[in-house]
Order: sequence, then structure tokens, then C-alpha cells
Amino acid sequence: MGNLSFLTRAEIESLGPPTPEELEEMQVSDAFLRDLALKHVASLADPTTALVADKLRLPLALTDELLYQLYREKLIEIRLQSALGLTRYAMLDAGWERMSRLQVQCGYMGPTPVTLKDYTYMMRLQATPSRPASMNIIRNAFRDLVLPESLLKTLGCAVNSRSSIFLTGVPGTGKTAISERMNAACVGSLWIPFAIEIDGQIIRVFDQHCHEEISEQRANEYDRRWVNIARPMVMVGGELTLENTDLVWSESSRFYEAPFQMKSNGGTLIIDELGRQRVSSRDLLNRWILPLERRNDFLTLHSGKKIEVPFEQLVVFSTNLDETEFVDEAFLRRMGYRARLELPTPGAYGEIFRRAASAKGLSVEDSLVNYILGKYGRAKRPMKCCEPRDLLNRIADICMFEGQPLKLSDSLIDIAWEHYFGKAHAFDEYQEAPKVQTQAAVM
Repeated sequence: MGNLSFLTRAEIESLGPPTPEELEEMQVSDAFLRDLALKHVASLADPTTALVADKLRLPLALTDELLYQLYREKLIEIRLQSALGLTRYAMLDAGWERMSRLQVQCGYMGPTPVTLKDYTYMMRLQATPSRPASMNIIRNAFRDLVLPESLLKTLGCAVNSRSSIFLTGVPGTGKTAISERMNAACVGSLWIPFAIEIDGQIIRVFDQHCHEEISEQRANEYDRRWVNIARPMVMVGGELTLENTDLVWSESSRFYEAPFQMKSNGGTLIIDELGRQRVSSRDLLNRWILPLERRNDFLTLHSGKKIEVPFEQLVVFSTNLDETEFVDEAFLRRMGYRARLELPTPGAYGEIFRRAASAKGLSVEDSLVNYILGKYGRAKRPMKCCEPRDLLNRIADICMFEGQPLKLSDSLIDIAWEHYFGKAHAFDEYQEAPKVQTQAAVM
């Protein structure tokens, strides 16, 4: 397993993965490493040892060893030999011929990959945050939401256990908002590789759309094949299909992209709007039964070979459908936690409205809150957690359209209410609009 298995969690967090000192330590075949180095030489206008090392994310000494092997094979030539890191190279005809064959096999040209064993070890080691979330951390993660105390405790237990949680409730009760904030309660960062090598095949793991790199000035050297990131949050919704849950093969690039659940390892995976995907809900849930129970997943290479990868993330399922229609007991008993979100009380609604208004820089009088609560009562309309934000957005739209400063009043609430919940627009009070004279008519 290389030189990672001898390190503790604390050492990895403080020092980072150790820099390999020998090519054999990486346990990636020499042939693959030489081919990858050759690709980078071919891609650079003026390749030097230092530039190739930067592309490979390997130490200069190891890069120099790989380039010398390519030189011995007569694939590249040395144009100018200088101090370590400054030696210049150029491609030879045999090197270009090798390049054309390599592109057919694998077009990957990124940093040097790590082995699946090293990736698995690191994910298992870092899966659980080193410091459990306290109630203060949970309150801070959900500070902009108004939630029952009992729900905060449930969310805290789910975060610390790294188990799954099933959020249900009618639309507008805040399921998505809660899901999006759960990852903020997972403290710390983790190391992930840029890519993984398996039998000469590459799986790209690091994704700038899902992963936020933490740039830190480190006094010590570390293995730059790994990148330190904030714990990731990946959300998928109605666009999800079963094909999305397996390795994504690019015919043009000739390497794999890790599926979304693999990119969420060490963080939070949110399956939003469960039951509205373009695939049978039962088939989708059956896909997750074993990974939820065993904390590992199986992916398939296009050759048919199956590989086992860690399934180490907090999984959040949310739906506003009746779960009994598409979820069976076998799935529910593998679910770590369940929580049903209810509609807010008048007091909770008022607090949500005040916080939403404060976020827009508005102060709210108690009389105005009572006025809007009265409108709900007269209309016999249930209150929802999302509606204060939506009504305030309508008020902002009205003020912008009329060219007046943003403010709150009973009349603006009435207009926003009609815009949001709908109003019949009859022609009873229709007045013909004044005719606008064109420039040609005036002349």
C-alpha cells in the first residue's frame, strides 16, 4: 500500500500525504509512469525536468529518473543538460509514434494517479471528521433557519454518525434548505487524489465543480498527487439516472470520470426530490441498499471488470411524496435516521419572516407580521417555510418596477400576495393606453 498505511489520522491532517522517494513506492507500473511523462513532454513547447515534474506532480528526482528512461529508449533527446530541473528535452520520431498509440489506449494527461488501495485507505481514514459536531456547531450550520430543537438534535446525530437521513414532508417545509446546510456541520478537510490508476485505466476523481481546493502554505513537502479540499457536498435531483451512478467513460478522452457518489466521499451526498427521477424509484433505491449497509460500492469498467470503492459520505434523501408509495421496509431499515418536517406555527412563521426581511436589510414591525398572519387566516391557507422569502422577493420586484426604495407596508404585502398566490385579471377596469407618438409622426 505504498507509504500511507504507516501514518495516523493526525499525521495526515497536519503533514499531508508523504512524498514518495522511490518510483516503486507509488505502486503504479513504471511503463505507465513513463508513458504519462512522455505525454507531458509532447504537450510542452519547451519541456524541462521542472516543467514535467510540475505536470506530473512528482519530485524532481523521480521525474528526472523517468525522463532518463525515456531517453534510454530513444523516445526523447536531451537538448541542453544542466542543473537538476533545468535540463531541456525534445521529442524524437519514435516518441511521436509511441504518442499516437498511447492516445488510442488512454488520453489522460493530468497529474500522476494513485492506486485504488491508497485511495481506499485514505477515504476510510478521513471519512469521519476528527472532531464531532457539537450542538453549537449544529446551531451555527443552521443559524439562518428556524427549526425545532428536536430536529436539530436529530440532524446532529446524523452528522456525527455519518449515517443516512430521510427527510420527508409537504413541499415548502425546508427539506432542500436543511439538506444543503448539513455539510456545513462536518468540520475539517480531507485529501483526495487527482486520479486513480487501475490496470492501466484512469479514473479522474478531482472535479473543480464539486471540490473546493484549500490553498495552504505548508512548511513541509507532501505528495502533490493529492489535493486538500473542503468536505464536498454533491446534490443530484430529477436528472438522476442509473447510468449516472456508474463510471463515466469518455470515448474521446479514453479515461473514466468518477460518478457523483464517489466524488462526494468524505462529504455529503444529497438525493433531492426523490421519486421524481427519470428512473423507477424502486430501482434507484435498490441501487443504494448495499452501499448504505456495507459502506462500499461496486463500479464496472468497460472491460466488464468490477472494482470495489469506498462509500463514505453522509447521504441525505429528501422527498415531498408519500414515501410509502415507493419505499419498502428493506430500504427504510437501512436508513440511519428519518425526519418528517411539518408546517410552521404562526410564531415560527413570524420569526422566519423577520429573518428573511433582515437578510434584505429590512426591519419588521410586529403589526406587519400580524397583518400577514391575518391574511393567511382569512384565506384559510397553510403557512409554509419558503413563503416569507418568496413574498419578500415579490415586494422587491414591485419596488424595483415602480422605482421606489425597498420597504415594507400593508399595501405592498397585498400586491405581493396577489402576485405570488395568483389573482384573476379581468377587463372590467380596462382603460385604453395613451397613444405614443413616433418621431416620424411628430415631424
